[in-house]
Amino acid sequence: MNKFEEVKSQFEQALIRLEEALAQPKNDFMRDSCIQRFEFTLDLAWKTVQIYLKDVHGIDCNSPKTCFREAFRVDLIEYDDFWIEMVDKRNETVHTYVQELAEKVYEVLPHTVTLFHQLLAKLTH
Repeated sequence: MNKFEEVKSQFEQALIRLEEALAQPKNDFMRDSCIQRFEFTLDLAWKTVQIYLKDVHGIDCNSPKTCFREAFRVDLIEYDDFWIEMVDKRNETVHTYVQELAEKVYEVLPHTVTLFHQLLAKLTH
């Protein structure tokens, strides 16, 4: 298995785990678990995009925001502003814990899952 396929598989597995957590009844513990799984999934998403852009388009990108902007430019993703916002939210949730922020992030996770699936579909074809 090449590096791209390996990281893409990890991304896919992380997405499955995020969906499993989101399927559970909401309480503070599950909300926090979902946010943690979102953080892992987003990290694997950008790393998968990073390898794809290098392998397929010869584009070097070394940060999540740069990779998502480039992914938008080559039509790999839609809504680059949303992806950039998710990177910002991920950075906030990793470095600080604020109840209101956790609630806001949790509320957009179903939409984020949809975008993760769209990205995976494009990476697979």
